[in-house]
Amino acid sequence: MRFHRHIPFHRALPGFDKVFRYYDPAEAKVFAKILPGEYYVTNSPEERIVTTLGSCISVCIRDRKARVGGMNHFMLPGVPGEGSEASSLTSAADRYGLFAMESLVNGILKFGGSRRRLEIKVTGGGRIGGGPRSIGDKNVHFIEHYLELEKLHPVAVDLGGLHPRKVHYDPISGRLRVKKLPPMQRPEALEQEVRYETSITKSPVIGSVELF
Repeated sequence: MRFHRHIPFHRALPGFDKVFRYYDPAEAKVFAKILPGEYYVTNSPEERIVTTLGSCISVCIRDRKARVGGMNHFMLPGVPGEGSEASSLTSAADRYGLFAMESLVNGILKFGGSRRRLEIKVTGGGRIGGGPRSIGDKNVHFIEHYLELEKLHPVAVDLGGLHPRKVHYDPISGRLRVKKLPPMQRPEALEQEVRYETSITKSPVIGSVELF
């Protein structure tokens, strides 16, 4: 267990101890900061999840009754000609989104959540850098199509646009705060998206993806 100014951190759930966490004295809460390709699940009312999105998507999910929830941060690699016009989620690019969604939902179910009680909120997919078929557009198309196919109905959606976003999520109360950043502002997290896209384009997903 880590400490900050004698304030103990709530112990992370098994499997999430590698995610970077810090104590925010202004909010008197512990924040788990997730990067592209990561997700975090918690059942602690003392924790929040934070990230910064450019083209990426974050899906925030909780089970109100079980008091467990989490958030992911993913993007589809820019595979030309794949993903945007597909009628099913089977392309090489889509597998990254499928893996991110499967990981988050299964993580919540593992710690007591129920699929029929999931409350879902979605944000991100900004058109960062422009272009008629940006990575942000592909990500938005993917998550909308995925939710439709899986018959999952989000209670809040904030997708697209030209702005990067700073995202704060309380997985226990379900409160989602999204701050739109200036379009020309490129915080470090957006550079991380560029590096992440490069890495996933070169490294294919290993293993199968099971739809739930």
